[in-house]
Amino acid sequence: MAEKLQSEPLSGACPMRITIIDEHTLLVDALALVLEGAGYMVAKVEPRRPEASMATVLAAGLQCGGRLVLLGTVPGCLDTDFVAPLTAAGAVVVILANGAEEHLWGAAIQQGAKDVLPRSCSLEELVTVTRRVRDGLPLMGPQRRGALMAAARAERREARAIHVRLGRLTRREMQVLGSLMSGQDVRTIARAHVVVEATVRSQIKSILSKLEVNSQISAVGAAHRVAWRLPEQ
Repeated sequence: MAEKLQSEPLSGACPMRITIIDEHTLLVDALALVLEGAGYMVAKVEPRRPEASMATVLAAGLQCGGRLVLLGTVPGCLDTDFVAPLTAAGAVVVILANGAEEHLWGAAIQQGAKDVLPRSCSLEELVTVTRRVRDGLPLMGPQRRGALMAAARAERREARAIHVRLGRLTRREMQVLGSLMSGQDVRTIARAHVVVEATVRSQIKSILSKLEVNSQISAVGAAHRVAWRLPEQ
């Protein structure tokens, strides 16, 4: 963030408003400093305040009235939770991405986000995006947009397939899978269920077969991928 950017003349009578929503205060402050130095009006929404919830963060973001919303990480929420309502209010939403999960980016694009910027992007890239929003120019190219949306569709198909496979498990197999997800080993699971270890190993083998995976790690990973939890009786 050591680069210096010259202030630029803005179109219209008032400078464009930008809202930044992210839990990382240092990042938000740095971005705000850069954008304010370039002549924009910046409002910051801090999701980490004790009283913050999805509803209060969204309400604050809407109240700021930014034409551009830079949307980062909000504890306990997905980026996509905020995209649709912010877009419906007339904001151009750009995701500040933490990671390379293209299916999540694609889901945000499907909800109305216009671009995705990695947190590692340069200040020049950030300011270029703000200029294009200010000037009413398109952001993400159609090829990139199509690729991200295709990744989101593929992830949804795979998630549905995993849910179908999880539905094949018996109640006891679900209990064993839940124990594996909590980090328990075969011996601990056997003691908890008052069975011999060979029985648990047989149940795990059946779980792997039904989930169409080759290891306990893959089985646990598949369950976490779709946020699966042991159903209540």
